[in-house]
Parts: sequence; C-alpha cells; structure tokens
Amino acid sequence: MSITQTPVYASPVDHAAYGHYGPGRLHLSPDWNRPIYPFQGRVTADGSSGFLAEPGRYHLYVAWVCPYAQRTAIVRKLKGLEDVVSLSYVDDERDGRGWAFRERRGPDPVNGFTLLEQAYEATEHAYGGHISVPVLWDRRTGRIVSNNFPDITIDLATQFEQWADTSVDLYPDSLRPEINKLNGWIYYDINAGVSRVARAATEEDRESERHRVVAALERLDERLSGQRFLAGDTITEADVRLWVTLARFDSEYNRGDLISERTLTDFEHLWPYARDLYQRPAFRETIEGLPAAWDSPHGRGR
Repeated sequence: MSITQTPVYASPVDHAAYGHYGPGRLHLSPDWNRPIYPFQGRVTADGSSGFLAEPGRYHLYVAWVCPYAQRTAIVRKLKGLEDVVSLSYVDDERDGRGWAFRERRGPDPVNGFTLLEQAYEATEHAYGGHISVPVLWDRRTGRIVSNNFPDITIDLATQFEQWADTSVDLYPDSLRPEINKLNGWIYYDINAGVSRVARAATEEDRESERHRVVAALERLDERLSGQRFLAGDTITEADVRLWVTLARFDSEYNRGDLISERTLTDFEHLWPYARDLYQRPAFRETIEGLPAAWDSPHGRGR
C-alpha cells in the first residue's frame, strides 16, 4: 500500500453482529480434511522450494497478543532481518471475522486489506479454515507462503544467511537432533499444554493436564541448573519457543493458580533464565505489558 494512500481499516469489533471467533472456523467446512495450518510452503536459499529467499519479497503478518506469532518477530530480530523481511501487526481483538487491521496497530502496509481473511482468500478462493497468525506473505506471487508457524521460524533462522547476522545460529547442524527433540515435547507439554488446562472439560482432565505442565517446567528448571540455555551455551530455536509461554505464564495462563501454586518467579533456574533472555532487544521489544520484575538484573553473565 502506497504511503500516499489513505489507510483503510476494518470496522470495530462487533460480537453482536459477527459472533465470537471461537476455536477456528472448521465448523464452516463439514468435509474439511486438512491440517489446521494448511499453507506449508518453505522459503529456501536456492529457491528449490519455489520461494527464493531474497530481500524485500516477504512480509510477516503477526499479532502482539499471539505467542506463536511473537516467535517469528523474535527470530527476525535476532537474525537482523528487519530490512529483509517486513512485518506488521493485526489488531489485538477479533470477532467472528478473525484478525483485522485497525487504527490501534496500523493498516496493512502491503495489500491494504482490512481483514486478514482477505490474504487467505487471495491464496485460496472460498477458503473456509482457520485464520491464524503468523502469516508469511509473498509479494511477488500475491499469496501466502506459510501459516505453519514451526516452519516459518526455521526458514527465517536458516535460509536468509546472505543478509542475516551469521554470528547468531539458532538451528546449528550439530544441535538439530537435540533441538528437534526439545521442541517436540516443549510444544506438547508447555506451549499447548497451558491451553489444554484451560480447555479441560472435566476436573479430572484439568488435573492431569495441569500436572503435565508442572512436571515439564520442573524438568526444564533442573536442566537449566547446569547450563545457560536449553541446548547448552547458545540461544537456539528451543529457547525462543519456550520463552513466549514463560513470558505469559504468570499473567495469563496461571491466573488464579489454574496450573500451579508456584509462579514463574518461584522456579530457581527458569526465572533468571527467562529474565536473561528478556534483556535482549529481540525478546524485550516484541512483547508488551510485562511487569517491572522482568527488568531486574539477576547476576547471570550476558
């Protein structure tokens, strides 16, 4: 969208008119038999995937309130790709129409869309699935490359090295088996685990899911007793994926001791680890509203 154009925005959130977004829109597609994140293109340095890594071609649509979207913003900044891959934010609130562009977070600078749904429909006519962030958009083809969040951060971390900060290696070859293993159980037990606690249909289910999350946090706390980061002495994809949940644990997921009687600040090693990462601009500048305790230095070398 040209800077000379008047910004266009979606109408205000209106639950009376459009309803609540709910758990995706799969109910609108009775024969839906696809992944919930169905656009799974990959960007590659040599273009063999059909999407060549190059500066100025790709744009990220993200949301401040979405931890999965924040991962992409963190990796983009850690790798120094701010001038290579552009980024903009959707509004924090949504009704049945899904994510939208409103004045609070600014317009869509690429296409002038008012609803993120328009990006999905430009990619696939009459798309009836989940409208999620992050979205990696290709300016050249005018379509979504991917809304599959685990792939997007890996591609940002590895395929733009010609323009990136190569001193930061978030997915080193020698550590990939360990990182993949960590990512797998961190996603299930923690990233998705906190949501399963909140959605549990019975008290028995809630207790089971709650204990799974707490056990995983304790396991990570013990792991960090002997090393600075999850995979050793360097920040990796695993740290990014864990941190976005830790940052929201006390203020969102564990409100009212829903999960644990212990707050994040009660974990001897997880708490200083999380604050250590927060000292870095890539983490600090991609999240809002953390309490003052996060700003306290904790004595670990940086």
